[in-house]
Amino acid sequence: MLVLAVAERERRAAFMPPVQLVDPTTLDLSRVLFDQAAIREVNPQRHEMEQLTAIVELDPERKLIVGYKDVTDQEFWVRGHMPDYPLMPGVLMCEAAAQLCSFYSHRMLPDLKGFVGFGGMEDVRFRGQVRPGDRLVIAAQAVRVHSRQTIFNCQGFVGPNMVFQAQVIGVPIRSTSTEP
Repeated sequence: MLVLAVAERERRAAFMPPVQLVDPTTLDLSRVLFDQAAIREVNPQRHEMEQLTAIVELDPERKLIVGYKDVTDQEFWVRGHMPDYPLMPGVLMCEAAAQLCSFYSHRMLPDLKGFVGFGGMEDVRFRGQVRPGDRLVIAAQAVRVHSRQTIFNCQGFVGPNMVFQAQVIGVPIRSTSTEP
């Protein structure tokens, strides 16, 4: 019976939201530290795959970075995901988080060559919707930042509500292109 009680507690804990990395209601989102031009200097994504609008906090002591994506009705996925009720695909929320982690990694490891690509994701949970007109605020806290692997705990918010959480694993990818 004790084993069943422990298993049930662990199952419920898996569905409980984690402690917030930041309180999104206290962030000054008007104080942009890095705009899209600065993000482009580090991250190679372009056009429809650019998933960050700005970075508003970078705290090396807390190993924390916060940015956002302004979701518009002009996003490439709006027409088809889902017709008459557009929802930002979860994979794009994860991509936005990965781009934020990549930016942080390059800031903390200035000699890092190439770019940081997806190495994996763990403990991904979607907890709410992101729709055109929303500002998706993403917070990421580094667990490991190394030239061979990065690991971040990430959370996304719309207003005060956590809409996703994930652990993002990054690996360096050496680009053969001359672009960043």
